[in-house]
Amino acid sequence: MSRFSNLLIYQSLIIALIFSPALADEPAGYYDSAEGLVEAALQQALHDIIDNHTSVSYTSLWTHFQSTDRKSNGKVWDMYSDVPGGTPPYEFTFVNDQCGNYSAEGDCYNREHSWPRSWFNDVAPMNTDLFHLYPTDGYVNGRRGNYPYGEVGSTTWTSQNGSKVGSCSYPGYTDTVFEPIDEYKGDIARTYFYMSVRYYNEDSGWVGSPMTNGAQLDPWALAMLMDWHTADSVSDKELDRNDAVYAIQNNRNPFIDRPYFVDNIWGDPVSIDQGNNTITPTPRKFILNPAYPNPFNPSTTFSVQINQSTEMTISVIDLTGRQVVQLERGLFTPGLHQFNWDGLTADGRAAASGLYFIVVGNDPEYSVRKIALMR
Repeated sequence: MSRFSNLLIYQSLIIALIFSPALADEPAGYYDSAEGLVEAALQQALHDIIDNHTSVSYTSLWTHFQSTDRKSNGKVWDMYSDVPGGTPPYEFTFVNDQCGNYSAEGDCYNREHSWPRSWFNDVAPMNTDLFHLYPTDGYVNGRRGNYPYGEVGSTTWTSQNGSKVGSCSYPGYTDTVFEPIDEYKGDIARTYFYMSVRYYNEDSGWVGSPMTNGAQLDPWALAMLMDWHTADSVSDKELDRNDAVYAIQNNRNPFIDRPYFVDNIWGDPVSIDQGNNTITPTPRKFILNPAYPNPFNPSTTFSVQINQSTEMTISVIDLTGRQVVQLERGLFTPGLHQFNWDGLTADGRAAASGLYFIVVGNDPEYSVRKIALMR
């Protein structure tokens, strides 16, 4: 491949990174024990970090919603009636519009367990864990019932903001599901990933559901939620909510803080056979883990988990997409490989302070991480 072709590829990777949402500002060192881990080891490490949160009372949820789910205009942030960028059909006022009885949309808001309580036998601490509890329209929540989330093919009911009930069209499941609007699918996905990690190996006796086995997601549901996570990136709403819940429960949703954790735990891409309605995992060749420390001075270390023998190049590039230094190139065997960049250019000069990118892979498969050199 020519240097010009490499430059175009690197520049396109940089553009995608620069215009992607910023990561959250979690407390310093919060995820240190999870650095460099993947798959089950990462899931266990994250569980240990967010375990034993401060459990609140069911009654107090009404009050907590006023800090976790408040719109800028002071109204209730209900994902089942909100219309991002538009005018919602109605809005709820805290306290005054608590359910209560209801017979139609817009009557009142309630405390919805997005992971239905019957799936975990309605016991503590799951039944009051704010990371999966949301204020939602009572009537719409009633229409959702205990149905799994899914993508609706044949619609039987539609809410005023476009949420749907109907038969599932996503491969792997065909029965009735509830589909939120696209703008909140990522929120739901990261909620479910949180539940799978927070209650990892703590789900003995959970009844489960058509999309879950204990606290873990069935293959079709995992594939769909990963699609939702990718298509609907972390929003300011989620970032603010994560901080608000942290102030109450003293734990965080790792997949809001660091969305790449999703890939590092469950990230094998899948191929979907529409004709046979099946999902087949396709293992990734490699996983590029975050660099540490970052920001750094004078050097930083990172690792790459190689899943199958592959030719690849490990480089550092600058903001223009030009290669600063090639760290290694060749055939790599399966295993965890560690690399270090000492902040020097290819000709041995000290690189200037600023933003750089680690690029690992070979056309067409690349992974990229931002790093900051602070001299």
